[in-house]
Amino acid sequence: MTSPRLRLVLLIIAVLTLISGVTQMLLPAVVLHLVGGPDNPGARHFFGIVGMFMVLFGGLAFQSLRAPEPQQTLPLRWAALQKLGASIAVGLGFLHGLFGPLAMLVAGFDLLSAVLFFAYLRHLPGRLP
Repeated sequence: MTSPRLRLVLLIIAVLTLISGVTQMLLPAVVLHLVGGPDNPGARHFFGIVGMFMVLFGGLAFQSLRAPEPQQTLPLRWAALQKLGASIAVGLGFLHGLFGPLAMLVAGFDLLSAVLFFAYLRHLPGRLP
């Protein structure tokens, strides 16, 4: 049996992922400015694409967390991997000088989110190995 509190935290993370993805999709220049990234047509275009995937994975996680527990395992595993990948990608962007220090807060939040998703998955019935 999973923790209702952890499930609530993950639902909030899913909604925040969805909202931040929509913001990144519609206002990529604003978000790039906030994280200290370059502002050019190519960067805005690709940042908007990343925002679209954030919307998709945030929606996937939200909808999965509202499903019966046995149906949550596979989609939440993918959502956890997306958060882990995002954390690594943003961290590498910072290390390569593409983003400013605020981006490391984003990377840390994504890493914490991945850890929480994986912790939740450990307690689901019928979980994958």
